[in-house]
Amino acid sequence: MTADDFDVPLLQQWVGKTESASDVIHTGAATALAATLDRPLAIEPGVALPPLWHWIYFWSASPQAEIGADGHPQRGGFLPPVPLPRRMWAGGRLIFGVPLPIGAVATRTSRIQNVTAKNGQSGKLAFVTVQHQIAHNDRIAITEEHDIVYRDLPQPGSASATPKAAPAEALWSRTVMPDPVLLFRYSALTFNGHRIHYDRSYVTGVEGYPGLIVHGPLIATLLVDLLQRHMPQAQLSAFDFRAVGPLFDIEPFTVCGQPDANGRTVRLWAKNARGELAMQAEATLADPTN
Repeated sequence: MTADDFDVPLLQQWVGKTESASDVIHTGAATALAATLDRPLAIEPGVALPPLWHWIYFWSASPQAEIGADGHPQRGGFLPPVPLPRRMWAGGRLIFGVPLPIGAVATRTSRIQNVTAKNGQSGKLAFVTVQHQIAHNDRIAITEEHDIVYRDLPQPGSASATPKAAPAEALWSRTVMPDPVLLFRYSALTFNGHRIHYDRSYVTGVEGYPGLIVHGPLIATLLVDLLQRHMPQAQLSAFDFRAVGPLFDIEPFTVCGQPDANGRTVRLWAKNARGELAMQAEATLADPTN
């Protein structure tokens, strides 16, 4: 199937498809992510895994023979065979239940929740929503809705989306230089073979981007990490985030945070070097009295 014969009814046959995977929330991976984030955290069995760090577990370890041209597993297995070349993690919504302790044996159950398509200014678009539930000892630790967007390559002469300015005021901010080593380490920790994050000739020559693309989940992790640097005792009950524009390794970006007056929510965002919004998010804090 190609972009010219985009078969939405066929893709929608994947709705309801499920898969499950089990993993040990082992100390080695968590220690490596703490080092990647420059975070001297206590990494030992029984300690709660920080929010969003579950993304470095439950690898999709497809055989090399089943890898597509973009470095991802070939489409048509668990994910539907969307025939569009560009793929990105567009956002998600997470609810946190019981803590997920380091050393636990956990199970992730995944389900294709929705598949839609439309024509946008840049061409055809497809959206796939996957629900994940992560549990250990028969108790739910994380419920997540993960949004994936597929895009066509930009057409000659097509208009670029107008960048959106990031909020001007932030109580917290931290500048990050996303060099290739940072992107490689996060790709390795997540067993993510997507070539847009490490193969410069591919991402510039085939997909037409100006540099290596910073992983969406890495940006989201850095947003929550910023919150935890400034509110180390805070516990998250929910986290919603949406990618607005890509970030590249050719320039630094800034993660920002602004607690709301209600004391229960924190607005978070990432912006590029020109102050353009790249990701926006909201963290909901758990009630410490419960």
